[in-house]
Amino acid sequence: MPRDDDAAPNGSAPMIPEQRREQMLRALRKHQVLSVHQLMEMFDCSHMTVRRDIALLEQSGRAYSVTGGVRIVSQVHSEPSHQSKAVVELPQKQAMARLAAGLLHPDMTVYLDAGTTTLEIVPHIVALSGMTVVTNDFGVVAALADATHVEVIHTGGLLDHPNRSCVGGLAAATLRQLATDVAFMSTSSWDSKRGTTTPSALKVEVKQAAMQAASRCVLVATSSKYGLFGMYRIARLEEFDTIITDGALAQAAADGLRAQGVELLLA
Repeated sequence: MPRDDDAAPNGSAPMIPEQRREQMLRALRKHQVLSVHQLMEMFDCSHMTVRRDIALLEQSGRAYSVTGGVRIVSQVHSEPSHQSKAVVELPQKQAMARLAAGLLHPDMTVYLDAGTTTLEIVPHIVALSGMTVVTNDFGVVAALADATHVEVIHTGGLLDHPNRSCVGGLAAATLRQLATDVAFMSTSSWDSKRGTTTPSALKVEVKQAAMQAASRCVLVATSSKYGLFGMYRIARLEEFDTIITDGALAQAAADGLRAQGVELLLA
């Protein structure tokens, strides 16, 4: 019968809570994801104790809750190519784009960050009049090539071949000369402690310049990227006015983000 007090696996001496959480982290490093039920059996403790431990691990940025369990926070060392990203999570991305469309109105200047999720916002922009789109993404430019009623500005800069976008100082310099109404930002990794991050140093300056140029900043990122982090920090989550993600984000993570004062929209 699971106990509410501190316990240890295999009938060994009781552990203090910090020891138990360290053991949980070791198990997570091995298995990546564990359910609450598995942890209850592993540590002979109650559901409440496991949930409390998960919440504390999440607050410290070492793990994060998923539906029914917990996942280890992990580092990304490279980003998938545009081609590989284009075929995954398409319904979620389209649903998120519909929410983003609710923030649009005619005669806006909109920045679309490079990414397959932000690309799904393009049809909603095309439906409006008087729109100007600023982007570093060649996919966005191609999607707007026949939309002659939309003004399009590409940043230029150093070509990131796998992601079909421009990065580096030249792209950032273009953005510093502009002012936009809203920036829809993408990311390969995000969490409540580290914010948005990337494994590519060349992307940092561009993303930060785009955010600084915008009156409103919106992060558009799927929940599958939550709990991942890259080497280079872009922005704290509090720097975004709105975060749009899909409904698969765990409730504990959603509650934590709202507690940080950010408007969170779930598609």
